[in-house]
Amino acid sequence: MSSEKIKYRRSHITRRIILQYFITMAVFIAVLIIGVLLCQWVCESRIWYENDITYERLKFIKDNIIAISCIIIIIGGTIITNIFIIRLLKYIDEIVAAAKQLTSPAEQEISLRGTLFEIEQELNLSRERALRNSELAKEAEKRKNDLIMYLAHDLKTPLTAVVGYLTLLRDESELSPVLKAKYTGIALEKALKLEELINEFFEITRFNLTNITLDLHRINLSRMLEQICDEFTPILAQKGLIWETEIPKNIQLLCDPDKLERVFDNLIRNSINYSYENTPIWLKLQQDGGYVIIVVENRGRAIPKEKLNRIFEQFYRLDSSRNSETGGTGLGLAIAKEIVKLHNGDICAKSEGERIRFIVRLAAENA
Repeated sequence: MSSEKIKYRRSHITRRIILQYFITMAVFIAVLIIGVLLCQWVCESRIWYENDITYERLKFIKDNIIAISCIIIIIGGTIITNIFIIRLLKYIDEIVAAAKQLTSPAEQEISLRGTLFEIEQELNLSRERALRNSELAKEAEKRKNDLIMYLAHDLKTPLTAVVGYLTLLRDESELSPVLKAKYTGIALEKALKLEELINEFFEITRFNLTNITLDLHRINLSRMLEQICDEFTPILAQKGLIWETEIPKNIQLLCDPDKLERVFDNLIRNSINYSYENTPIWLKLQQDGGYVIIVVENRGRAIPKEKLNRIFEQFYRLDSSRNSETGGTGLGLAIAKEIVKLHNGDICAKSEGERIRFIVRLAAENA
């Protein structure tokens, strides 16, 4: 298992303390040398007598000048070093105390002494990011909980219908074949709806608990899109929708076909849910230089700009109210965006008049 080497770079405050330390030591040694030279000059500028006690002391110092100088340097250097170590430890204690505030950031900004201004700024930036991420997490959790509540409520309706119609089929032995077929069809329709809602529960959990990874294969993208269109044709017919496709033949793409199919599935379902009845849904594939571009377009109510900017957010739904006919968890487009990003592509949404267009751009030679 290889570990990435972390690059070490001294901070501004560290460089400044080291510089101050060496300057202080240099000044101390310079003063010591000047003092020794000054004393020597004073001694040589006057006449001394052997019985003068000052002369004896100065002579002792002169004879042992090297040893005495070393002792003074060691003592002075130790004092200066301790002063700087204590100052540095105070800085560290102050920074550690401020860093602890990041674990539960408060509204009040972190304040450090003037010499730590640079670190204070960095800690406050981290604090603001932590507060922002905390708010986003709370908002996402609230949306998730609201969706679970809506889904749990919606589960009751199809389940009650399934139980009711199956009970009717069991108890009413004299029902005509026509009514039996009708009730069986309704029960099946409600059971399928129940399955869809249960799948949405799994979708919420799966999106938060796993990381999406790609299993790349070279595929015929044209054929994949044609097959997806065929599979959705019966669903379109239920709303009177029709396909308008422009799919050139044999466009190849290196991708994860299962994940990419999920992208197109989500985009098409979104278009179906928000299309006017008896209108076309356009699906276009084109190759532009080193990219393939897929466009899914439908006619429906225009999306306001402020909602269009948030349409790929987790748990965001265009309709604030939940109903059993349209809309899902609000995860479909978020998952689609994540998958497209993993393919080194991009996805965007546009709303012009009553036309809503989703555009996916993927590298033709995606590595």
